[in-house]
Amino acid sequence: MRAELKKVCEFWADRGVDGLRLDVINLISKDQDFPDDNIGDGRRFYTDGPRVHEYLQEMSRDVFTPRNLMTVGEMSSTSLENCQQYASLDGRELSMTFNFHHLKVDYPGGEKWTKAKPDFVALKTLFRHWQQGMHNRAWNALFWCNHDQPRIVSRFGDEGEYRVQAAKMLGMVLHGMQGTPYIYQGEELGMTNPHFSRITDYRDVESLNMFAELRANGREPDELLAILASKSRDNGRTPMQWDASHNAGFTEGEPWIGVCDNYETVNARAALDDPDSVFYTYRSLINLRKTLPVLTWGDYEDLLPEHPSLWCYRRQWQGQTLIVAANLSPTPQEWQTDALSDKSQVLMSNYPSPQTTSLRPFEAVWWLQQ
Repeated sequence: MRAELKKVCEFWADRGVDGLRLDVINLISKDQDFPDDNIGDGRRFYTDGPRVHEYLQEMSRDVFTPRNLMTVGEMSSTSLENCQQYASLDGRELSMTFNFHHLKVDYPGGEKWTKAKPDFVALKTLFRHWQQGMHNRAWNALFWCNHDQPRIVSRFGDEGEYRVQAAKMLGMVLHGMQGTPYIYQGEELGMTNPHFSRITDYRDVESLNMFAELRANGREPDELLAILASKSRDNGRTPMQWDASHNAGFTEGEPWIGVCDNYETVNARAALDDPDSVFYTYRSLINLRKTLPVLTWGDYEDLLPEHPSLWCYRRQWQGQTLIVAANLSPTPQEWQTDALSDKSQVLMSNYPSPQTTSLRPFEAVWWLQQ
């Protein structure tokens, strides 16, 4: 099996592919006694298994390294300790890793299928754990969205009056951290959940099964549809919104799933025509990450770890200090920090004229001292 997988990787490398995403790659080694799990769901017997590091080191030695492939491993229910090995800076296994712990902060008690506000203190705690734990040891892959997640501006931000500010803020918070940011299609436009209102709008088998199962248990359809509108994987699977034409310019045919209801105003054409759009904020973030060393090498310190609405962290490297401050709420927040000095200059913000004592709804600011 491993020999055949190497051939698959070589096949694509021969055709010019530079990188590979390895789906739930930490599940490839199992306990060969195949024990029953009478107290759990079995994952402890197949997650981060006994020979997984050996197998990945073999793949890296024989294929990834000689072919100079960038590799990102999707890690299911993994641990920091294992990812320190998977994505070690010595390159013996993978280039970087995805983990998903931060996208369960709105799963109260581990329950996905319920409407709940995100726990931002828990969110900051998880990022601090991974930023500090991987620093100078391994490499993070940073992300908010993918094909299995709702749109982040709907989930952690605002879809209405402050959609643009919230989308920019979430981009600025993520891109200020150490690791390689991944931008999911439409995230750079501030695309939202599509607001589906009928079960027939959905295609995702997980969503359809949940609806059928909980309806059979007596739950009301309106309640379940509201949960799906917030949590379904289909929220991130609607067609890319290119312009205001039919089907958002995605196709002249019939798409497999409906387009989001706001495509006439939220689309790539409108973003390109608006110099203050979310798109240009992402372009600026990408440019800064290519030019500012502290973003690549700096450490991570959470300055307000217990604040329920403010995310403020500091990164330092060789005389450069970056302060990222963000308001995660729709209400103004006062804040005070001794981390800023008279040498701190505003590098980027999502509002004009940022202040050092308060943050407006979903405001984010980067200050740089060097």
